[in-house]
Parts: sequence; structure tokens; C-alpha cells
Amino acid sequence: MTTALQPPLPSHPLLRLRLAPRGGLPRPIDGAWWPRSYDLLAELPQLLAGLPRAWGHITSVTVNGATWTAAPGRMLVANQVVRLRRTRTAATTHTVVLLAPGQGRWDLLVVPPDTTEEAAEPLMAAAAEGHA
Repeated sequence: MTTALQPPLPSHPLLRLRLAPRGGLPRPIDGAWWPRSYDLLAELPQLLAGLPRAWGHITSVTVNGATWTAAPGRMLVANQVVRLRRTRTAATTHTVVLLAPGQGRWDLLVVPPDTTEEAAEPLMAAAAEGHA
């Protein structure tokens, strides 16, 4: 009798996120996120899990409705309800807005999933430095 080896469980891909250093001045962009797809239901849990604890519990996420695949108005992430809002304004084409009551609002540049690493790195670095 032979024993079949089980393939290793797939590891979760690393979160591609760069955040601007925390400072006293408000910024137009608080960092950059480079998701692997435009499937919000697949991408959002990993993003929210990777955010700093100081940001608190994100209860609302706003994305561009023309860019992301359809999603329900709410989803459960880590046993907490997150409200999903969709907008179609030109200003939100490449951003995601995260809201945490009593903590604040954070706007992240969304680097398109099909962007090459060579093109994504400078975009993410600029956003983290507040130049996006």
C-alpha cells in the first residue's frame, strides 16, 4: 500500500499595500493598494485584515461601481458587517474609501490588478509618500 501525499495548502498571497506614514496633516491619498483582481468579495477581506489596528473597525467601503465587479450592499468580514457603497464619479475611478466611525477616513489609490510590478512599484511608492 502506498500513501498519497497531500499537496500543501495554498498560502494566502501577500497583501500588496503601502501606507503613508501617519502625520498631523491630512493628505489626499493615504497609501496604495494593488489587488489581484477586481472581485471585491475576494479582495476586501485581505485588505481589511492587513490595515493597522489604529484605524479601527472599517464599517464602510466605497469603490467605483464601473471598475469593480458587482457586490452586495453589505458583506461579513471577520464576523463584522461592512457596508459596500458604489459610486461612478471620475474622482473615484482609482481609489477606495475606507470609513471607521470615530477613527477617520482613509483614501487608498487602487493600482489596477493587471499592472506590471515595474509599473506598480513607483505608483505605490508615490502614494505612500503623498505624491499620488
